[in-house]
Amino acid sequence: MALSKKPVTGMKDILPREMEIRDYVIGVIKETYGSFGFTSMETPAVEHLENLNCKAGGENEKLIFKILKRGEKLKLEGNPREEDITDGGLRYDLTVPLVRYYAAHSGELPSPFKALQMGNVWRADKPQRGRYRQFMQCDIDILGEATNLAEIELILATTTTLGRLGFKNFQIRINDRQILKAMAAYSGFAEESYDEVFIILDKMDKIGADGVKAELLSSGYGDAVVEKYLGLFEEMEKAEDKAAFITGKLEGYLPADVSAGFQEILESVNASKGGFFDLVFDPTLVRGMSYYTGTIFEIAMPEFGGSCGGGGRYDKMVGKFTGKDVPACGFSIGFERIILLLLESGFEVPGAAEKTAYLIEKGVSAEVMTKVMRKAQEEREAGKKVLVARMNKNKKFQKEQLKEQGYTEFEEFYREALKY
Repeated sequence: MALSKKPVTGMKDILPREMEIRDYVIGVIKETYGSFGFTSMETPAVEHLENLNCKAGGENEKLIFKILKRGEKLKLEGNPREEDITDGGLRYDLTVPLVRYYAAHSGELPSPFKALQMGNVWRADKPQRGRYRQFMQCDIDILGEATNLAEIELILATTTTLGRLGFKNFQIRINDRQILKAMAAYSGFAEESYDEVFIILDKMDKIGADGVKAELLSSGYGDAVVEKYLGLFEEMEKAEDKAAFITGKLEGYLPADVSAGFQEILESVNASKGGFFDLVFDPTLVRGMSYYTGTIFEIAMPEFGGSCGGGGRYDKMVGKFTGKDVPACGFSIGFERIILLLLESGFEVPGAAEKTAYLIEKGVSAEVMTKVMRKAQEEREAGKKVLVARMNKNKKFQKEQLKEQGYTEFEEFYREALKY
């Protein structure tokens, strides 16, 4: 069988130019989040299957790369069931591992714990633009903070980071799962139907209000209930302050502290933010992860035409591991999509050290080689990046390749004389 030069479908090799940008972006992310008090931590790439299948990962639980048991534990005779031959899987996100980590180490961690975690995750998904089967995630989470200070800090830290990377005119769309439930209850939907209703509502940006109405009716919901529900969205469109309108309209269905807290998030972020993004209340925002219990948010970038990250509050998830609920909220940047947009825009790493290439002809003397290496070392100590390489026969092509890697200065050294 011939060996394949291509990476596995849905995964990619990263060339030097992209790697330079990725390293720069990681540096900006860590520095910015660190200034907000977030602490770097790490979890293993492999998780217990029972953790990955704990009904917290939504559709991602169908996309797990499972791992066979090792050694004597692996019994392949007969017709084994999947659960008999697998016991671990590659993580599909960073939230489930973080919660396990917190459950195991909470006694050693500060409270609240502000976590920054970056690492690869794996999903057996259908690859498309900006979506891979192996990709980097970048999460910040606050565990142990029950108030909306967590949401405010997460939004400001994330948007500050994006601003430092040069992104402007993007939106943070925000909603609350409790607002979604209150709207459904006000309209007359039964509680057991909420999930189905929200799945249909989540298609609003693709199929429009008429499409949502048609799907709700075809799912068996009554005309009066559907009309009342969609009427809320129509009334909101006419309101100057949509969030204030809907929280007032839902009085008696939406707890007063939820209304007040949601307004405080909007006011605090708007008072603190720069002019490079908008915070927008979006009553159709659902986010599919089943573990969200309160505020939810998403990054919308016009350059990408879709979501470039999101998150929300998940106060019930730690309790799955410990039996005791802990307030938790997180925000994830779409790292791979950010890199894609930077590459497509021709982004250059700012303030990068000057890059010089020394090209040495074959056959130079030991004395010449010594002088070249000494000079290269002096330049490096002065803060420059110096590549020392043998000169190829096709020197012009060699220099063109190096220019693509960011080399702007070249010095050539020949057998006959050392040229400074």
